[in-house]
Amino acid sequence: MAEPFAIDFRNVTFAYGREPIVEDVNLSVGPREMTCIVGPNGGGKTTLLKLMLGLLRPRVGQVRILGKSPERARPHIGYMPQHIHYDPRFPVTVMDIVMMGRLRAGWGGRYSKADRAAALSALAELGIEALAPTPFAQLSGGQRQRVLIARALACEPALLLLDEPTANVDALAEGKMLDFMRELSHRMAIVMVSHDLGFVAGVVENVICVNRRVHVHPTREVTGQVIRDVYGGEVRMVGHGHHLRH
Repeated sequence: MAEPFAIDFRNVTFAYGREPIVEDVNLSVGPREMTCIVGPNGGGKTTLLKLMLGLLRPRVGQVRILGKSPERARPHIGYMPQHIHYDPRFPVTVMDIVMMGRLRAGWGGRYSKADRAAALSALAELGIEALAPTPFAQLSGGQRQRVLIARALACEPALLLLDEPTANVDALAEGKMLDFMRELSHRMAIVMVSHDLGFVAGVVENVICVNRRVHVHPTREVTGQVIRDVYGGEVRMVGHGHHLRH
């Protein structure tokens, strides 16, 4: 029996008021496919992620995640937000942050040995297990990004959603992140939001272009004209060592 799509949108429209934020969306992402969402600010990228997480419900259409409703699939989704809001004076450690990825419905207030093992495994996979006792507030921007990815991996997901995973990292760290994402995609589906079009071209096969309407393009078809259509004007595409067609 074939595995269900990791993400399957059928004729999905969502609006906060009368004006649709995303309209008539049809897209699918395979069980071990890596894809990227691009589009202008306010175009609907975050709305798509929230629909995938079940934090929003479509006005029209159906969203299926891992063959289930988003609410039922949520324990199997790892999510890394673009920003984390916290009080830097609060003494939370890296391990505390990553263990949050093990929170689940019916949690009794105590983590198990399996929870701790999963958190340590996620930290080790990112190469930052030595940071486990470090106060989160003392980390650099790039280290914080890796900790948040480790938190998303701690739930041992089948689908990983990443909002701007290369923000606040330098070119060397970005290259390592690319390699890491490629490895992860052998065992899970990955969807990333990114403004870095060079990053997109180097690591994914398909690009989800969002500006209220949604179009899915193979990466090789993401030309300068496609990007102008999505962003509504001239956009400079920086390749970061990858070849892009204009």
